[in-house]
Amino acid sequence: MNPVDLTLYLVLDPDLCGGPEGMLRTAQLAAENGATVIQLRAPNWKKRQWLVTARELKGVLAPLGVPLIINDHVDVALAVDADGVHVGQGDLPATEVRRQIGPHKILGVSVNNPDQLAAVPEGVDYLGIGPAYPTGTKADAAEVVGTERFAALVAASRWPVVGIGGIHAGNCAPLIAAGAHGVAVVSAICGQIDPARATIDLMAAIRGGTPRG
Repeated sequence: MNPVDLTLYLVLDPDLCGGPEGMLRTAQLAAENGATVIQLRAPNWKKRQWLVTARELKGVLAPLGVPLIINDHVDVALAVDADGVHVGQGDLPATEVRRQIGPHKILGVSVNNPDQLAAVPEGVDYLGIGPAYPTGTKADAAEVVGTERFAALVAASRWPVVGIGGIHAGNCAPLIAAGAHGVAVVSAICGQIDPARATIDLMAAIRGGTPRG
């Protein structure tokens, strides 16, 4: 299993960040102030824009030691030598993604319920479980999990877990207390007036939970 620090996982949103330039600025500020993983997710973009922005993000993040994860698009991840790929339930199967990216890249999978958790194959490095709370940043989000079911899924997982969906500084601590290795956020950093301060505040809130032993 490839080790990845999931403590604060930022999923970039081009609309909230103000386009590619805003995404680069937000990613750099977040990485400089505590974000441990950055994911590029832009479902409405053409592939060329994915490629250009992913390459620029890699250039910003690599010197800071923060991994770049590409959502869904394995070809883009390979083209820019990104650190990994994240796939959802409707994307390319995790086993096929692992075959394409090789054994050393990071591979994450989204799950929402016990059946999906039971179907996760070997070769996955971490799970994104959610939406933990109601969210407006993903139009096709699954049913809200809630903290009780989230805790049950974390307890049943053989993989490190990052909570995602509707998470901000005011509600992330219960997910850490439930056993999550970290939280993934979108609007809690993207689109904030001061992304650096938002990142610092999130890190403080995460540390306020009970770390997984």
